[in-house]
Amino acid sequence: MSGNPDRDELLLQAGLSLSSALSLDAVLHRIVELAVELTGARYGALGIVGEGDRIVEFVTEGVSDEERRAIGPPPTGGGILGVLIADAEPLRLRSIQDDPRSVGFPPNHPPMRSFLGAPVKARGEVFGNIYLTEKRDADEFSTEDEDTLVVLAAQAGVAVANARLYEEAERRGRWLQASHEVLTTILGGAPSDTVLSLVAARARELASAATSMIALPRDEDAGHLAIVAADGTHADELLGTQISVEHSLSGEVIRKGEPIVLEDAAADDRADPGPLTIAEAGPAIFIPLRVRGTVFGTLALMNRAGGASFDAGDVGLVEVFAAQASVALELSRAQEELQRLSLMDDRERIAKELHDGVIQSLFAVGMGLQGTALLIGDETLSRRIEGAVEELDRVILDLRNYIFGLRPGILAGGRLDVALRQLAEEFEGKTGIVTVVDVDARAAAALAPHAEDAVQLAREALSNVGRHAGATTVRLALRQEEGVVVLLVDDDGHGFDVQAATGAGSGLVNMTQRATRMGGNLDISSVPGDGSTLRLVIPV
Repeated sequence: MSGNPDRDELLLQAGLSLSSALSLDAVLHRIVELAVELTGARYGALGIVGEGDRIVEFVTEGVSDEERRAIGPPPTGGGILGVLIADAEPLRLRSIQDDPRSVGFPPNHPPMRSFLGAPVKARGEVFGNIYLTEKRDADEFSTEDEDTLVVLAAQAGVAVANARLYEEAERRGRWLQASHEVLTTILGGAPSDTVLSLVAARARELASAATSMIALPRDEDAGHLAIVAADGTHADELLGTQISVEHSLSGEVIRKGEPIVLEDAAADDRADPGPLTIAEAGPAIFIPLRVRGTVFGTLALMNRAGGASFDAGDVGLVEVFAAQASVALELSRAQEELQRLSLMDDRERIAKELHDGVIQSLFAVGMGLQGTALLIGDETLSRRIEGAVEELDRVILDLRNYIFGLRPGILAGGRLDVALRQLAEEFEGKTGIVTVVDVDARAAAALAPHAEDAVQLAREALSNVGRHAGATTVRLALRQEEGVVVLLVDDDGHGFDVQAATGAGSGLVNMTQRATRMGGNLDISSVPGDGSTLRLVIPV
C-alpha cells in the first residue's frame, strides 16, 4: 500500500465502491472521480481503447460540458495519450509541454502541465487508460500518487471485468426475452407487419440504438428496397421510404451478405442519403436478414451523429437475433401463405361450382329459349323471349365477373375492368400524367382467365411510361375485336429505340414472356420523339 493511512483507507473504500457497481457506465465515471480524489488532480479522464488502438470513448472529470463543447471532438490517442496506449505502463511527467512526444492541445483547452497516467487492464487486456493532470498542491505528481493510481487501476480492472460480465448477462437475458416474444407473436397468428415492427423494436433495444429499420425488396420494383418497419427516433418518417439497391448500404449488405459497421454512415460513399438524413445517422450497423443462405433484406441500427459507437458485442448479439428473427419471419410468411392458399382453395371450389353448375344451366336455358323463339310465329312473344335471353346473357356475364373475383390473385374481390380503372387512377395520382381509360366490360369478362397477367402487364407498361417516357398523357384501353381482345397502352412521350431497349434487358423482355404465357402476341412500337404504343392481342 502507499504508507499513508488516510490514503490507504480511501483506496480500500474505493475498491469496495467499485466492486458494488454493476453498470459499466457508472463504473467508468466512478473510476475517474476516485482517481482525481485520491491523487489531488484538478482534471481526470478515462480513455476507452478500441480497434486500431484508438480512443473510442472519453470520460472526463473537472471539465464542464460547456468547456468540452468549446474544445471540440474528444482525443483519439495522439501525443502523450498515445504513448500510454502503446507502452501500457504508468507514466509520470513534470511538464507535458516539455516532453518531445507531446503534440500540444487544441484551442479552448484548459492549461495543463503535470501529468500522471496508468493503464486499466480487464481480464488480461488493456481496457483503457486513466489520465490525470494538474496536481493541485504541487508542481508534479509524486511516486506515492503513482503507486496509488496503479492500485486503483488494478481495482478498476476488476470492476470493469465484473461490469462487462453483468452487462453481457443482461444482454443475453434481453436477447432471450426478445426472441421468445417474436416467436410467441408469430405462433399467435400475428400478421407479418406486426412481426416486423416487433423485430425492429427489440433489435433497437438490444443495441441501445436511437433508430432501427428493416428494408425489404419491393415486389414491383427490383431496383429498390422499401423500409417496411422502423422504431425509435424518426420512425414514422422513415416508414415507407424507398432505398436504391444499387446505391445504398443496405444494397451492399444484400449483395455481399456481410454486416457493415460504420462510425459515420452518412459520410459513407455507398450510402443512400435519404433515410440516413431523416434519421440524422452517425454510427450504424447494417445486418443481413438471411434464410436458407439467401439474403432477403437488411436490419439497420443507428445512433445520431456524434452518438455512441457500436462495439463488437452489439454487432454479435444483433447478428444472432437477426438470424433468429429471419427464420421467424419466414415462418410468419409461410403461415400467411398457408392461410391465403386455404382461402384460395375455398374460392376456387365455389367458382368451379358456379361455372360448371349454375352458368352451364343458365346457358342451356338460354339456348332452349332461343330455339323456342324461332318456332313461335308471334313476333311480340318472340321479342319478349329474346329479351329474356339477353337478360340471361347479362346474368351470365355478371356471374363470370363474380367468379373471377373469387379466383386467387391480385384481383380477388374485383373485376378486371374495375381493376384496370383503379390502376389507371393510382398511376395518374402518383405521376401527374393524364391517364385516359377506355375499357369494355365484355372484353374484360372475356379476358378473365388471364386477368392477373393482364393487370401486371398493364402495370409494368404504365410504370415504364412514368419512369422513362416523359409523357403528359397516356391511354389505357381494353376492347374486343373479331375473335380477339386487345390491350393497348400508348403515350405522347419522347419515345425510344425499341430494339436497343430490348437488347439491354429493360422490362420489355419480361412483358413479352408474359404475353406468350397468356397465349397472345405483344407488339411494341415507338418512334424517338413521337411517343410509343404497346399492343397486346389475345385470342378468345
